[in-house]
Amino acid sequence: MSTPNRVYLARLAGVAVFDPNGDQVGRVRDAVARLRPSPQSPEVVGLVAEMPMRRRIFLSINRITSIDPDAVVLGSGTLNLRRFEKRPNELLVLQELLDRRVQLENGQPGTVVDVSMERSRGGEWPLTRVAVREQTGRLTRRGHLQQVEWDRVRGLGGVGDTRGTANLLAVLEDMRPADLANALQDLPDARRNEVAAALDDERLADVLSELPEHDQVEILAALDRERAADVLEEMEPDDAADLLNELPPPEQDVLLDLMEPDEANPVRQLLRYASGTAGSVMTSEPVILPPDATVAEALARIREPQLSPAVAAQVFVTRAPMTTPTGRYLGMVHFQRLLREPPADLLGGVVVNDIDPLRPTTPLPEITRRMATYDLVAMPVVDRNNRLVGAVTVDDVLDHSLPRDWRNRDVVPAPAAAEAETLDGGDG
Repeated sequence: MSTPNRVYLARLAGVAVFDPNGDQVGRVRDAVARLRPSPQSPEVVGLVAEMPMRRRIFLSINRITSIDPDAVVLGSGTLNLRRFEKRPNELLVLQELLDRRVQLENGQPGTVVDVSMERSRGGEWPLTRVAVREQTGRLTRRGHLQQVEWDRVRGLGGVGDTRGTANLLAVLEDMRPADLANALQDLPDARRNEVAAALDDERLADVLSELPEHDQVEILAALDRERAADVLEEMEPDDAADLLNELPPPEQDVLLDLMEPDEANPVRQLLRYASGTAGSVMTSEPVILPPDATVAEALARIREPQLSPAVAAQVFVTRAPMTTPTGRYLGMVHFQRLLREPPADLLGGVVVNDIDPLRPTTPLPEITRRMATYDLVAMPVVDRNNRLVGAVTVDDVLDHSLPRDWRNRDVVPAPAAAEAETLDGGDG
């Protein structure tokens, strides 16, 4: 593999980063350029890579041996694992330039869709060319795409908020919700809120569930109340209840009143339970089927793509009605058992009920102990009348057992000394 002399940086977003042994260490999330006195264009000094556990680190451009559309390869396996922090004289190319509104030399307005860096004779990588799409003023016609020299585009100097969100969203659209939430935390508050508001309701709901509580509240507060209620409707009831718990009671009531009753009622029920109990952490919408449903029907149900892996891992069997609170709870069937049974068999014949269900008041430490004892990914929660009111899943337990700020990227455990070997050169 070899590195071309010119690299368009938007095409690197999400590209895997490998060490010399061929092991993947992360993915490219941005390029770091150092600002220089005019008329010199900024010089790219490295890339930002995202590693497992959402840690973003700086990779010096001098340590990169090859760049192509499918891979970035490092010349050394030694990494500086210190969390990347942008310096005042630096520019995050993708975050701060994509979709920036600019003006071409002839006065034609346009928006930035990509920026290239080009290797100089001295081995430096200045930003040299800008891909700009002209604005035509016609809704039905896309403007021409031009590639022009950096110094022939007005509006690139400094860092501002004169750009929209379309191209940035295009870069982020294939990220998992957790990774997108991580990317949003790196944006200035105003920019973060702008990007969040541009997501559709379902996507924003998924992302909010992955953000720290203070970011959730700030993003929700930046939306108008009607939109905020729509987003809450798209969230899992337990996640929506957790978010609403961070708001003052009057604001909770306003948003709940704006939600559709069928969506608001499960959230209202969850808000009634004391914090740190099964009732406060459970999902009120597990997979529930009657005992006369077949194994084939159960397998079809757990294949539904909107179900999380933890929720889809088992089917709870109850008498009618099938929505919580249900009729009498009969037991549950794990998906592995379903895979071993004939498709025409009835759930009532394979149901397991030898583990006592939780009560809404069961405290979190007891839930954790019992799930670990029986190697379960979910446990039923029943009321005093033995009606199923929800299920606690392993991800619910983790979310509420970890420190409240565990999603905050500023709170990262110090790496072991063996891991913290530092690359020569800048660290971003």
